[in-house]
Amino acid sequence: MLKKNMRSMLLLAVMSGVISITAFAADEPDKPNKINAEPIYESEFYGSATSAISSGVSVPAGAAYLYTSGTVPPLLNKDGATVYERYGDTKTQAIGVFKNFEKQLAEKGLTMNDVIYLRAYLTADKSKDNKFDYAGWNEAYAEFFNKPDNPVKTARSTVGVASLVNEDWLIEVEAVAVYPKKHNQN
Repeated sequence: MLKKNMRSMLLLAVMSGVISITAFAADEPDKPNKINAEPIYESEFYGSATSAISSGVSVPAGAAYLYTSGTVPPLLNKDGATVYERYGDTKTQAIGVFKNFEKQLAEKGLTMNDVIYLRAYLTADKSKDNKFDYAGWNEAYAEFFNKPDNPVKTARSTVGVASLVNEDWLIEVEAVAVYPKKHNQN
C-alpha cells in the first residue's frame, strides 16, 4: 500500500510540474526581442558616451576576426640596470605593445581602427608601492583609441595578475580585430 501511495504522489508531483510549466508558457505571448534585430554591416560599439571604453560591441554576421596572442613590451635597453631602463614603466610598456599591434595589424591589412576588444594583464609596479599602474595603462590607451584619428572605443578588460613570464614586464595585452566587410586579404 505504501509503495502504491508513493507512486501516486510522485506521479501527481510530476504532472503538477508539467501543468505549471505549460500554464506559465501559455501566459507568455510571443514577444519580440527588446534588442533591435536588424542586421548590422559594420562593428557597432555601445555604452556610455562619456566612458573611454565601450560596454560591448556588436559584430556583423559572417565577419572575420583576428585574435592576437598576449603581446608583451619591447626591450628598450638590454643593459639597463632597472625595469624602467630595460622596458619602461607601465605606460611606456603599453605604448610599445600598441606599436607592436600596429605592425601586426598592418601585415594583415588592418589598422588600430579595426580593433574591437582588448584584454590587459597588469602586474604590480615595485616602484609604485607594489600597486597596479592603471593610470599609466589608461594614458597609453588614450594615445591610440577614442581620439580624432581613431574614434574607436574598444570593449576592454583589465586584470591585475601576480606575475607575467618575465618579471620586468608590467603589462601584456591581447587584441581582437574585425576585418571590414569589403576587405581583400590578398
